[in-house]
Amino acid sequence: MSDMISLIAPCLRGLSFDGNKGKIVLFSEKSRGVSPAIKTGVLTEENYAEELTKAWKPGTALVTVEGIGSFYLGESYDEALALADGKLCTPAEAATVADRNGVVKNKTALVTGGAQGFGEGMVRGLAEAGAFVYIADMNLAGAEKLADTLKAELGRTCACAVSVNVTDEDSVEAMMNKVARTTGGLDIFVSNAGVLKAGSVKEMTLKDFSFVTSVDYTGFFICTKFASKQMTIQNKAAKGYLTDIICISSKSGLEGSNKNGAYAGAKFGVIGLTQSFALELVADGIKVNALCPGNFLDGPLWSDPNRGLFVQYLNAGKVPGAKTVADVRRFYESKVPLDRGCTTEDVMKALFYTVDQKYETGQAVPITGGQVMLN
Repeated sequence: MSDMISLIAPCLRGLSFDGNKGKIVLFSEKSRGVSPAIKTGVLTEENYAEELTKAWKPGTALVTVEGIGSFYLGESYDEALALADGKLCTPAEAATVADRNGVVKNKTALVTGGAQGFGEGMVRGLAEAGAFVYIADMNLAGAEKLADTLKAELGRTCACAVSVNVTDEDSVEAMMNKVARTTGGLDIFVSNAGVLKAGSVKEMTLKDFSFVTSVDYTGFFICTKFASKQMTIQNKAAKGYLTDIICISSKSGLEGSNKNGAYAGAKFGVIGLTQSFALELVADGIKVNALCPGNFLDGPLWSDPNRGLFVQYLNAGKVPGAKTVADVRRFYESKVPLDRGCTTEDVMKALFYTVDQKYETGQAVPITGGQVMLN
């Protein structure tokens, strides 16, 4: 990256950036162990990596970056602010969490497809647990509305909307550059954006098949490509610190799905990518895992009163004897040993576990209520 701020920012772990004033305030948190002490000097594109990796411990320093301005690093936010001689931002006050949810406290996360459905639930769960969350979605208006809602509900700036098309490399790269410019790094990347078009293999068009696989499969590859580049840069300095890339697969990635081959094939495929990426990126301090939720029966995919699967399956006569939407729902609930659909809370517990677990990578974690059991 020739853009110096995009190049350097991922190495600097804190808040916040104010390019207009030429000042960047950062503050360290000893519990994270990811704040560098850098000697006073000038960073260039040639020497920035060496200077940033010389020392990685709490400290105070002023660093001048050619063409950008000054970085003010402090043991605390107030200390950094005093150095900067001006209030540029207010740090987010992390939620107080007593259980495993606290593993994301003070971390920065990004969720693609975050404006609705499972994605919105994960954004909410991460923000409520103390993370700052990028809501990445093609529906930018919806993402912005969710960010504003969370700010009002939680009383702090805890989310930022960003537009992205996960099937387009330029769009994903621009998204990651915005992350670098805004928070200087990323701890958790959740690749959640997905689409579904069911149909018989005898009848599905190649266009529909390609639409599903381009988002659900290729999109994960593109997102990992650019997220891993940024995480690799920042992790070079933060020796021993682990970041996470988490792919949202499905129970349909663990077993076939009748007349739903495009979706199931893509979800099987991302588990293969998860395992392969995990083997490669572990050297860069990046864990890569997949979560495999069961049917989210309360989400719009199933419950939309006009286009949801409950209505579609009822009208198509897919469930024998079903006369109402409630009959169709009960049919699918009865397939689950725990007798209900998957919820956002179920997914969040698995996500927190995945981040908390430092000794697993390349795994596909089922969240199916026992409907799919691994050998």
